Amino acid sequence: MDYLLLRTLHIAAVATWIGGMLAVACTLACRSEPMAPLLGRLRVWDRRVTTPAMLLAWILGLVLASTGGWFPQAWLIAKLFLVLCLSGLHGMLVARLRNRSPNPAGQTWLSRFGFPAAILSVTVIITVLVIVKPQV
Repeated sequence: MDYLLLRTLHIAAVATWIGGMLAVACTLACRSEPMAPLLGRLRVWDRRVTTPAMLLAWILGLVLASTGGWFPQAWLIAKLFLVLCLSGLHGMLVARLRNRSPNPAGQTWLSRFGFPAAILSVTVIITVLVIVKPQV
């Protein structure tokens, strides 16, 4: 498959994945009970769109790294570690969605505001790594 097409599909999958994660994180940060119907819709969206986009981003990213010969490079190892962290964060958000409670007892600052900030921060760092490809 053409490199530009693979890269385009990878970027589209990543944008869909990150957008879905942000939607879940921001919705879970809300403190109102009328959010329950929206949580059900978000669960369906995550199962049908966000999770498949994450899997597609992983597959296409690994194919791109393999065809580009980037595996021994430090920037790629750092990127893969951060993408693994994003995948874990996605799993945590999905678990909270399944909990059916928009505002679980003992909700901390991290779960209220930190998840969206962490998603955006890690995404920015990954983007810089991919564009700059720093040599260590």
